[in-house]
Amino acid sequence: MAALDARLQVERAAFRLDLSLTAAPGEVVALLGPNGAGKSTALRALAGLLPLTAGHLSLDGTLLEDPASGLHTPAEERPVGVVFQDYLLFPHLSALDNVAFGLRCRGLRRTAARTEARPWLERMGLADHALARPGSLSGGQAQRVALARALAVRPRLLLLDEPLAALDARTRLDVRSQLRRHLAEFEAVAVLVTHDPLDAMVLADRLVVIEDGRQVQAGTPADIARHPRTDYIARLVGLNLYRGTADGHTVTLPDGTALSTADELTGPAFVSFPPAAVTLHRGRPDSSARNAWPLTVAGLDLHGDQVRVDLTGPLPLAADLTPAAAAELDLAPGTEVWAAVKAAQTHAYPA
Repeated sequence: MAALDARLQVERAAFRLDLSLTAAPGEVVALLGPNGAGKSTALRALAGLLPLTAGHLSLDGTLLEDPASGLHTPAEERPVGVVFQDYLLFPHLSALDNVAFGLRCRGLRRTAARTEARPWLERMGLADHALARPGSLSGGQAQRVALARALAVRPRLLLLDEPLAALDARTRLDVRSQLRRHLAEFEAVAVLVTHDPLDAMVLADRLVVIEDGRQVQAGTPADIARHPRTDYIARLVGLNLYRGTADGHTVTLPDGTALSTADELTGPAFVSFPPAAVTLHRGRPDSSARNAWPLTVAGLDLHGDQVRVDLTGPLPLAADLTPAAAAELDLAPGTEVWAAVKAAQTHAYPA
C-alpha cells in the first residue's frame, strides 16, 4: 500500500493545480518543473498550509484531508516535517534549541526536547555547533540544522522546498551528497520540490514533472533523461527533441522535415539527440551523416567547457563544440552553416 496517496486539486485566482501523487515508504519523489508550474502550491497543500479545493490526501492509510466531507487536518497536527528554501531558523536560538523547537511544540519539556534533539545534531555532524546561533553557521551547516529540526519530530512525510537553492556551488556539491545519505536512511516518504535537474536526478528515486499545474511525465531519473516528452524536459536533460510520425527508420516532422534514425518505429514518435552529436560545417558536409540541414547561428554561449551554439532554420537545434572548433569555424550570430547528425546518434521512441 502507498504511504502517500493524494489527489491535489487547488483552485486559485488564475491557476489550477490538479496532481495525483503516490509514494511508497522510503521513497524520495522529486517534483520538477519551471517557475509557476505548481510545485510550491503542491508542497503547501501537502503540508496543510493551503486547503484543497477538491481531491484527497491520505498518509499511512489515515485520511488527512477530504474537501467533500469537510475534513482538513491543520498543518500543526500533521505528521509532516518541512525544510524551507531559506531554512527559517530562529536567529535567537542555538542550533540545539532550533532542533528541539518542534519537539517542544509536540509537548516535550525543554530538557527532554534538548536531550532528544542532540543525537540529531550528532547525526548531521554538528555536535560541536550545538550552542552556535544561525548567524554564525555556514549555509551548509544551517541547511543541516533545518533538516535535523524537520527529522527530529519523526515525520511520516518530509517536504523539502528547494533545499539547496541558497548554497553556493562548492557547498552545494558537499551538502547534496550529505542530503542524499540522510534521505536514504529516512524510512517514510520524502517529497522534494526543485527546478534544478541535477538535484532531482541525484536525490530522488522518482521524478514527477509538472507544467501548468499538471503532470506531464513521471518515471525514474534514468527514464526521464532518456525519454523526454516535452521541450522543457528536453532542455533540462540537454537534448534536442522533436515530435513527428515514424515510418521505419524515418521520422517526418509536421513541417515535412525528415530525420533518419537508428531505431525502427511506426506511428507517432519522438526523436532526440544530444548537442554533442551535432557537427557543424561551413559548407555542405561530405560525410556519412544522413541528416544535414543548412542553418543560421542565432547565438553562442559557454556551456561548461564547451560552446553551445543555438541554430535556427529548417530544424532549430543546439550544438556543442570545443572553443577551438568554434574559433576555427569563425562562428558568430548570423553565420550560415550546415549541421549534421548521424542516424546512429539519434534515439527514436513512441510518442
